[in-house]
Amino acid sequence: MAEPCIICVAITGSLPTKANNPAVPVTISEQIESTHEAFETGATICHAHVRNDDQTPSSDPEKFARLQEGLQKHCPGMIIQFSTGGRSGAGQARGGMLSLRPDMASLSVGSNNFPARVYENPPDLVAWLASEMKTHGIKPEIEAFDLSHILKAAEMHAAGEIADTPYVQFVMGVKNAMPADRHVFDFYVETVNRLFPGAPWCAAGIGREQLKINKWSIAAGGHARTGLEDNVRIDRGTLAPSNAALVRLTAGICAENGRPVATPDQAREILGLPPFQRRN
Repeated sequence: MAEPCIICVAITGSLPTKANNPAVPVTISEQIESTHEAFETGATICHAHVRNDDQTPSSDPEKFARLQEGLQKHCPGMIIQFSTGGRSGAGQARGGMLSLRPDMASLSVGSNNFPARVYENPPDLVAWLASEMKTHGIKPEIEAFDLSHILKAAEMHAAGEIADTPYVQFVMGVKNAMPADRHVFDFYVETVNRLFPGAPWCAAGIGREQLKINKWSIAAGGHARTGLEDNVRIDRGTLAPSNAALVRLTAGICAENGRPVATPDQAREILGLPPFQRRN
């Protein structure tokens, strides 16, 4: 049987607002409800950001704590992955919620261009975030916006800064960063397989590239990310009515490729995570 495919739902992000799509969940209660619906549709990782009341991004640990509590209650077994991305805060504030010990956290190990700014990930901050994740038993997801980020993850793994087998995610389609190029995608897969033999990996496409990247990744044996953080539309003329609707599309691609959607227990086994238990 083909390996089950893990579907990650990136529920909110830092940029989309209700002006872009009214379905974007902003409050903690909206995020819990939207994630629960996506969980019931097949998502087994929740990639989470939090927002202020005015919809601007936040890194407030108290908000992350309330979100985590709600997800553990309503989505038992779902893998909770906090974002340490740079739009939500500056410096070590980006990792202020890691003491809450989510299952996973995103880790960008290098800098790159974004549409209108430089996404800065200086080496000292990267090392500190990785150390915090290791201290609190959090599995990092390496967000690779560039080939050098995969190589840097291999260097950190060899040095013991990243414990266990890394989980690498290729991010493609961000303006001014790596476009959705099939030759580059194939080389990314080859590089991960060479540096981390047998390790699981996934891919994320931004905006109109989401569906295309999901198709490439699932067909190639990788895992997939979808959600309103990356893409607010079903197609060019149709707003996505929910995160669950995007998960449902991804699950359909899994079916077309003969791959079952991973259950929470299967996803944890694939990623080397312990069985679910509520953390206090």
